[in-house]
Amino acid sequence: SNKPLSSLQSRNTKVAVVLIQRKTPMPPGEDLVASERAAAICHACDLSGKSLFVLPHTDHLVGYIIRLENAFYEHAQTYYYNEIRRVKSHKEFLNKTTHQLLFVRHQFKIAFFSELKQDTQNALKHYRTAYSLVHELRAHESNMLEIKTLAGFINYKVCRLCFLHNTPLDAISQFRKHIDLCKKKIGSAELAFEHAAWMAKQFQSFGELFDDAIKLGLAAIQTQNPGFYYQQAAYYSQERKRLALQLSQVNFILGGLDYYGQRPWRQGHQSIDPPDQDKEKKGILALQINEKDVPHSELIITLLSNAVAQFKKYKCPRMKSHLMVQMGEEYYHAQDYAKALKLLDYVMCDYRAERWCGIQTAILTTALHCAYLMASVKDYIIFCMELLGRASTLKKEQKLRIEQNLIQVLKNKIPDAEPQCDQVSAQAGRSLWNECMTSGGSNEFIIDVQDYIPFIQCKAKFRSPSFHVDEVIQLQVLVRADCPNPVSFTKLAVTLSNQEYNKWCVLETSSQECKTLLPGKTKCYNFSFVAKTKDVGKKIEMTGIEVMLGSSSGRCVFLRWRGAGGDAATTREFLQSNKSSSWPDTEEDLDWESMTILQNTMIMSRVPKISVQLSHQPPALSNEMYCIHCTVQSLEEGVAKDVKLTAGLKPGQDANLSQTTRVTLDNSKACDDTTPSLLPDILLGNLKPGKKLEKCVYVSSLTTGPRLFLFHIAYSIDLSVDGQQILCKCQKDEMITIETLVPFEVSANFLSTKFEPLEQVAVDLPFLMLTEIRSSSPWPLLLASTSLQNIGITNTQHHKYQIQDVILRKDECASECLCLRCPSLADNNNDVATGQYVILWRRHSSSPDSPLISTTVTLPHASLERVPLYIHADIPPFGRVRESLPVCFHIENRTALVQEVQISVEPSESFMFSGLKQVHIRILPGSKQQMLYNYYPLIAGYQTLPQLSISVDRCTTKAYNLRRFLPHRIFVKPQGKEVDNDSIAAA
Repeated sequence: SNKPLSSLQSRNTKVAVVLIQRKTPMPPGEDLVASERAAAICHACDLSGKSLFVLPHTDHLVGYIIRLENAFYEHAQTYYYNEIRRVKSHKEFLNKTTHQLLFVRHQFKIAFFSELKQDTQNALKHYRTAYSLVHELRAHESNMLEIKTLAGFINYKVCRLCFLHNTPLDAISQFRKHIDLCKKKIGSAELAFEHAAWMAKQFQSFGELFDDAIKLGLAAIQTQNPGFYYQQAAYYSQERKRLALQLSQVNFILGGLDYYGQRPWRQGHQSIDPPDQDKEKKGILALQINEKDVPHSELIITLLSNAVAQFKKYKCPRMKSHLMVQMGEEYYHAQDYAKALKLLDYVMCDYRAERWCGIQTAILTTALHCAYLMASVKDYIIFCMELLGRASTLKKEQKLRIEQNLIQVLKNKIPDAEPQCDQVSAQAGRSLWNECMTSGGSNEFIIDVQDYIPFIQCKAKFRSPSFHVDEVIQLQVLVRADCPNPVSFTKLAVTLSNQEYNKWCVLETSSQECKTLLPGKTKCYNFSFVAKTKDVGKKIEMTGIEVMLGSSSGRCVFLRWRGAGGDAATTREFLQSNKSSSWPDTEEDLDWESMTILQNTMIMSRVPKISVQLSHQPPALSNEMYCIHCTVQSLEEGVAKDVKLTAGLKPGQDANLSQTTRVTLDNSKACDDTTPSLLPDILLGNLKPGKKLEKCVYVSSLTTGPRLFLFHIAYSIDLSVDGQQILCKCQKDEMITIETLVPFEVSANFLSTKFEPLEQVAVDLPFLMLTEIRSSSPWPLLLASTSLQNIGITNTQHHKYQIQDVILRKDECASECLCLRCPSLADNNNDVATGQYVILWRRHSSSPDSPLISTTVTLPHASLERVPLYIHADIPPFGRVRESLPVCFHIENRTALVQEVQISVEPSESFMFSGLKQVHIRILPGSKQQMLYNYYPLIAGYQTLPQLSISVDRCTTKAYNLRRFLPHRIFVKPQGKEVDNDSIAAA
């Protein structure tokens, strides 16, 4: 059919036909039938071959679609290019004097076709040109709306393309220019609301463009974001609403429009004067009445909501709060009081905290209207209290009216309507109040005033940060009224963390004077109670204060403060202050601002009236039973019952100290690992006034160093506090630091029988061990005895130990010498444990019955030396000049081999001798040989003996090593005279 083509002939429309082929197509040129059919279709539709497309429905459908899209794109580009040329060709026939409107129209069409052609740069250029031409038009009241409408369209296009080109500053600059050029083109004063609506639409549209650009990646900042444009749109919508409310009522029906911005009753009319004045007036009235049906509040709330969302996104809290207040007011004007109250109540928290008293008062006034019109009793009471409070900026007359309304509500009566409420709304609100009163709902309301600024202020304070359990706990509550007239309350109560005390902190007196608060005056109420003994060591905290307004016959309002008072206007420093500044005792001296609160107090144990004396003799010595004498004397007026002593190492110190410290009451037994470091609850019995109790505690410290000891005395006593009998538990701690020292130092050395130091001890040969005990105690020590234990050597002579009941003072030394022998060992070890040296001792000043302290010292190990050949001599202790001195040398073979020994005597100037000067002997394994000599001393005094030179062929032992066992010197006495017995007898 050619009907579609014929209908589009005047539109210069390009037509293309797309055939969908289901079967798989044949290669081009082979399907002759398809070619003939395509030619027939082109002839029938008057199409060129390039306008016929075949779309095979095969597996490669996506590829064919892309090719088809590219073909359509080329056709569209060609079409829009030709259209632009066609429009431009009209320019030479235009004259600016008579064809100003066509200049604008042609530039807009070129820009629009360029935009469709996706040539956005040329589109922007022609849109800008069109916008400039619009403002060159001669404007008057009859065409003002048309010019603004067209300017708005073109401005929208320019700003949109600027955002698309990522040049937001150009878009903002264009919009500001647009607003500056148009904001004063109001037009007819009777239709001023139209200009406000147009301005609102401009800001709203730009805000939406700005927001869309941000969603595509544009970055905005706090000072430049879409919220400001939504806010301005809301402002002009509010202005539109204000102008609309001034319009009168009339009925008129308007027709449709052919061109944007023209009037329905004079379309196409371009002259300055209207053709029909009567029709013009009716048309204006019709526009005005149509405007009255517009839901202005709904439009404003939507715009404000968009602005709030933007300011919230860009963290502008004050702008957000400001716009939320406007939203609440719009809801109020729209008579949606519930939403209005919800919004206003939300933003009031910020204004309370930041002390914006004027703004807060205005918001509270609107909220009070909402609460009245909703008959919300609790909200109405809250807002009345705040408007009467110190943060309200209302005049006294207004406060008096609000206070009277509040009194009416407390008496369960209907309050008077607010002056700003219209009569219809006030009547509806009054009906709701009547329904509320007849519904029989609860007449008790609890208000947490911590979140508000009420007309009653409250502060509370404990008189002291701490009280002893035998003292009366006192607290004060200050109450102040800020309303213009005196106000009375029914009840005052303080709640504490321990609810058992709450009954002592309630004021329910019948005295009206006591419960009446004068404007600006402060009342002080005192409460006191006696603490429970179970609360010793705990804090008592004020959890809340409650003031009851009204009565049970009307409505009861309970004002509750959390903690110890303070409201939303109270500074944080005030709430957290715990200064113990004293409050005046008289109400005349009260200064409200200087009074700080103290929310909690500590209950401390009663101060004990006992004296504890600890006598001892420091320092303590390691391992000794150190005596600490504890004396407890009562200074109480009554009997101290169940006196208990806990004594020992103070807990919390190094863990090693508790393992090396032992405390006991019995010094007759030695302490062991089961002895504790702390003795708890040692019962001392009852203690009468002025009497004493004594106890000795013995401490044994295994290691040196300082230790902190605790002596804890606990007892009970019956007392009367404020007429109440209580059983007080008292306790007192005394601590002492005791230094523990080593009583003495022990050293042991190994010597040869000639008292020469030994590095090695010869096996199965005697040697000496010299021990030294040096006192480091400041107190004299009694060394009772010493002994060796677990020794790996033997005492050859079984001598008695020399140290017996020896008294040592500081830095004095006691020594003893023991002759020992190391037997042959089967395991061939190179060293042997000498054993342990045990010393029994005590302080010399202690009583004789005191147990001895055993200190065990581990002796050093002895390094062993095995001697294959041993030689020793039997020689008298001294010689005499020119008298024979017999000497016998014993040589012992300790090896398993026969030893051949060559011995020679070296001559000496001090001695002559007789015997073999040089001899060669053979000694069997384990056997001994003796050699006898007679030495003849020639010189008196200490003389060097003739030395033996010994050589052993089968042993590596050197002669020096063997000669060390022989004496080197001897004392020779001079030759004496014969004794004259007669002379002696005569003498």
